[in-house]
Amino acid sequence: MHHEPDKKPVPCVPTGYIRSDIMKIYHDTPANGAHFGRDKTLQKIKARYYWNNMNNDICNYIKSCIRCNQNNPIRRKPAGYLKPIEPPSGVWQLLSMDFHGSIIPTSRRGNKYIISITDILSKFVIAKAVRDCTANTAARFLQEEVICKYGTPKCILTDNGTHFISTMMEQLLQQLGITHLYSTPYHPQTNGQIERFNGTMDAKIAALSNQHRSDWDDQLPFVIFNYNTTSHSTTKIIPFKLMYGRSPILPFDLQHPVVSLQHPSQYNSKVRHYISHLTNIASDNIINTQRQYKSRFDNNRSNPTYGINDLVLLKNIHPRHKFDVRYIGPFRIIRCLASKTYVVQHVKLLNFVRQVTVDLLIPLSERQPTV
Repeated sequence: MHHEPDKKPVPCVPTGYIRSDIMKIYHDTPANGAHFGRDKTLQKIKARYYWNNMNNDICNYIKSCIRCNQNNPIRRKPAGYLKPIEPPSGVWQLLSMDFHGSIIPTSRRGNKYIISITDILSKFVIAKAVRDCTANTAARFLQEEVICKYGTPKCILTDNGTHFISTMMEQLLQQLGITHLYSTPYHPQTNGQIERFNGTMDAKIAALSNQHRSDWDDQLPFVIFNYNTTSHSTTKIIPFKLMYGRSPILPFDLQHPVVSLQHPSQYNSKVRHYISHLTNIASDNIINTQRQYKSRFDNNRSNPTYGINDLVLLKNIHPRHKFDVRYIGPFRIIRCLASKTYVVQHVKLLNFVRQVTVDLLIPLSERQPTV
């Protein structure tokens, strides 16, 4: 028997399976435990039993409980520090492409989506209202609205939506000599530029549209033009200026009545020098903003690294209903691809292998045998 002052004596439990049974009863069963957490389970068991090292045994039992880990809400930020994209050395080198929608209501012309492409350095946006979000549509947009008007970009960053991963899109990019980078699925920080732009665009289109919003696609070019001709909050420069090396003239601007036709000397070198000067300013401003955003993002956030064979659970990205598990698994880490990217394999369904980022994982403790 074991007892502390002012507490009634409780039986001392010998080593072996009885301890495991007690923990199971007061944690797993509906009436006695209902999968409550560490403190509540400890209190319940300590009021009834005693054994050496019971705190450690009970804590390990709960930390390794798959049901708890799968269903408990995570009250902290997803793991993994932010790794910002380095600003490119010039315009039209790194672009970010995205589909936005489906948009309700469908426009009178039957458009349901907006496809957009943003230059990462200048923040210049090209966008078009389209009927669907297929690879065919993306390919046409890229050829007609981007390459034929602005030339071929060096590199395109997209999310991992099926319309972009399709073989047709890959073939098109190969034919055009464009490198296709993927941002990782469900990792909006990588492609955050477009995510924020979408929110701005929606509000402006709604403000300009008719009462039924059925002409939102007519308003889109005006919204894009205004976005491109206004100073960007990150670069502190007008995207149009960085793109063309001159200030935009808006429809109601006062124009000089005399049109000069002489060709100033060294015009090309002056434009190049001006764009180069703007590029340096934009790049510095992007880096400063990224630094501030990174320190806010990383604050109070863990940055775990996992080893080969570590046990983890994987975030359930498509829960079907309120009581669906939040995390699926367990999985083991089988490969490390980069500082934040791993390949995981389900411990029972060995064909279930996924490439995932650290923010989608939570660690799962191995259950220690009670001795």
